[in-house]
Amino acid sequence: MHKNQTINNLLTTVFYLTAATVMAFWFFHLVPENSANIALLYILALILIARHTDGYRYGIFASLFSVVCVNFLFTYPYFKLNFTLTGYPVTFIGMFTITILTSATTTRLKEQGDALIKHERALREAEHEKIRANLLRAISHDLRTPLTSIIGASASYLENEGFLTDTEKRELVQNINTDSNWLLNMVENLLSVTRIQDQTSKVKKSPEIVEEVISEATARLSKRLPEARIDVTVPDEILLLSMDAILIEQVLMNLLENAVVHSGSKLPVALTVTNHSDYVEFSVRDYGKGLDEKQIDQIFLGTYSPSDTSDSHKGMGIGLSICKTIIEAHDGTIQAKNHENGAEFLFQLPKEAEDL
Repeated sequence: MHKNQTINNLLTTVFYLTAATVMAFWFFHLVPENSANIALLYILALILIARHTDGYRYGIFASLFSVVCVNFLFTYPYFKLNFTLTGYPVTFIGMFTITILTSATTTRLKEQGDALIKHERALREAEHEKIRANLLRAISHDLRTPLTSIIGASASYLENEGFLTDTEKRELVQNINTDSNWLLNMVENLLSVTRIQDQTSKVKKSPEIVEEVISEATARLSKRLPEARIDVTVPDEILLLSMDAILIEQVLMNLLENAVVHSGSKLPVALTVTNHSDYVEFSVRDYGKGLDEKQIDQIFLGTYSPSDTSDSHKGMGIGLSICKTIIEAHDGTIQAKNHENGAEFLFQLPKEAEDL
């Protein structure tokens, strides 16, 4: 790696010095009476060399080479070195000083840039580690509880089949079915996170018709929760937006299911899409008991669970944390709040050049 960097520095130095010399010859033959400005070409080459090489030695070599070239090639008597010319020491000292100052400045800037990159990388890694820790905490709770319920219900059925009524049998099977669907939903969420991580925390977006994405999400929800009622309001015009459609469907599924299951209301959930100049806003609003104000600031960490829930595995768990991860991977924002008659979740997806 060090050898390759040295070769790159040498090639960079030779390239800029060669380019400066070629341009100096062209300028000298074009305007021979104004040859003093040729030194400016070499000064520009020195600045570029100092900027694009490491350390001082390449710049110092380039400054010595430049002074010799100006003296030997473009100062009378031509093609002879004459170190007694008036002003020659000034030219040498000027070029040498420019090289040292530029090299020192660029070296410092590079060091600061490297430090900033390392700091940003450390922040990203810390954020990813925080997300992983939150997901692990949520998974350890949200997976264990329904699995325990499924095992308990199936064991009760197998051990007491001859003593159970048809109603009791149906209730046990219904519990197993409910918990299995809950586990399936969480597996889908985990697959969504894996899909984002495989793409280095970003997503591959393509223009999608918003109404079709919403239609697919509500259709999937109706299969899982046939009793769910969703009132959808979208703009009259066809709205195209760059997104990963499968992931945004997962976000809508999570938010809509949370609204249906946790609101405690029989009123329809309102899903509204609003078209703004530089972003599109999605709103999922229920008309139930609202969110716990004490936890609302931490609601997207993956650990939120309504304080009055009687069935702990039906807490919102990792679903909201997944939503936040997906939306931020789309460079969007998401928030939760209470309104006068319930809770509302809003997320915004930015428009890109092809969407405007």
